[in-house]
Amino acid sequence: MSPADSHAPLPAPAEPARRRGAFARTVRAELRLVLGRRRNVVLLIGLALVPLLLGVVLYVTQSGAFAGQGPGFIGRVTGNGLFLVIASLFLCLPFLLPLCIGIASGDAIAGEASAGTLRYLLVVPVGRGRLLVSKAIGALVFAACAVLAVALTGLVAGAALFGVGDVTLLSGTTVSVGDGLLRVAAVVVYVGLSMTGLVAVGLFFSTLTEVPVGAMAATVVVAIVSGVLDQLPQLSAIHGGLLTHHWLDFAEFLRLEPDPGVLVQGLAVQAAWLLVFGSLAWARFTTADVSS
Repeated sequence: MSPADSHAPLPAPAEPARRRGAFARTVRAELRLVLGRRRNVVLLIGLALVPLLLGVVLYVTQSGAFAGQGPGFIGRVTGNGLFLVIASLFLCLPFLLPLCIGIASGDAIAGEASAGTLRYLLVVPVGRGRLLVSKAIGALVFAACAVLAVALTGLVAGAALFGVGDVTLLSGTTVSVGDGLLRVAAVVVYVGLSMTGLVAVGLFFSTLTEVPVGAMAATVVVAIVSGVLDQLPQLSAIHGGLLTHHWLDFAEFLRLEPDPGVLVQGLAVQAAWLLVFGSLAWARFTTADVSS
């Protein structure tokens, strides 16, 4: 070997590239698992049926004594199909959406542990932290799909049954169809972002147990208890920090001038829940013994 050869630069290690590729493959595999699992598909179909059933009921009864009546945004649906999206999200937010999202996020880690496949996943050169991130991505994508399933079905069913026209806002001001569509899209995005805190809660509980049903139930219970506490005026001091308190603030987009302070506050609360429970899930998963 010549002296020049002895000073030749060594090739860069390929380990980081392999790890990046392994992480991307892990994310793709997780998305296929989450979106291809029969139970999750059934949940999405069930959510999609809610606006369809609501629309059919309102269409059949629109000429009866209860025409134009109903809580929340339901009474506005027969006048404009765009409101079927809002009404469906309004109905699904208290229980159905948290239930479906709780099932998917609570099963993320606990489901693998219960099936005995978690330790095999850890053999892949990705590391526990990145594996947890891939599980979180899968749960967040499912949450987005759940909200979109309600919104898209509501939009199609509302347009087919009641038509789409200029939108009358809560203040009584009428805006164009284009403006109305943008506001409805903003509502859908806000509701989707409002589910991120619940996903973090489910992911944390999923790291605590090898029983998926327990993690799912605990996640849904947190949402239900938060909603109950939010109804107690004696606890008004803590209402602003509750997980569910700002979920219905999407109504700001149906005002002539939405209050950005209200919307930012709602998203900040979700970010705080996401940070706290995401950190707890990270701390638990990266240090716990995995035996299954």
